Amino acid sequence: MDTRGRAMDVHALYERIFRLFRPRRLRTFYRLFGIAESTRVLDLGGTPYWWRLAAELGLPAPRVTILNLDPPAGPLPPGVRWVRGDGCALPFENGSFDVALSNSVIEHLHTSGNQARFAAEIQRVAKRWWVQTPDFRFPIEPHYLAPLIHWLPLGVRRHAIRWCTPWGWIERPDAGRCQRVAREIRILRRSELRRLFPGSKILVECLLGLPKSMIAARW
Repeated sequence: MDTRGRAMDVHALYERIFRLFRPRRLRTFYRLFGIAESTRVLDLGGTPYWWRLAAELGLPAPRVTILNLDPPAGPLPPGVRWVRGDGCALPFENGSFDVALSNSVIEHLHTSGNQARFAAEIQRVAKRWWVQTPDFRFPIEPHYLAPLIHWLPLGVRRHAIRWCTPWGWIERPDAGRCQRVAREIRILRRSELRRLFPGSKILVECLLGLPKSMIAARW
């Protein structure tokens, strides 16, 4: 089995587990921000899936710009355009968008202070924002699909993700990749998210009474 096949397998497993939350999250986003066809939305690190789901739910199709390093798979929904770019150095003028949206991106930007740059860029180009990320308090780490891994010190975590997680068993990463991934992905605490996005309300999504993810939102 090649690496791409293994990556697809673990991604599919992740999708099956967490897809149930997305319609509720999407409806909440539309309601809080009053999303309409004229709303200019920047989707950072997103994919067309979110906007196809909006169409399936009968929600309005806003003017969406998806910024991502990877091109979209398949055609874009109506009203959606794709731009290649870096979320830590956005190619847009100040206040270019009504709303900036980010789902499960900021935890991937731990290297070299990129989380702070990403947060600052969002607040520069958008008047309002919605930044969702996994909650440090939830016992299952969603990228590796394993319990307690994100609570371990870095030196222990880089070994544990190879031998004690479904991601490690499927991907079979070498030591160098484990080190890079362990340094790159960092689950935020609530206090850290609040500090990155001052003046935001922190919304919490729960699973079985436990805080699964949190959202820094200003509307």
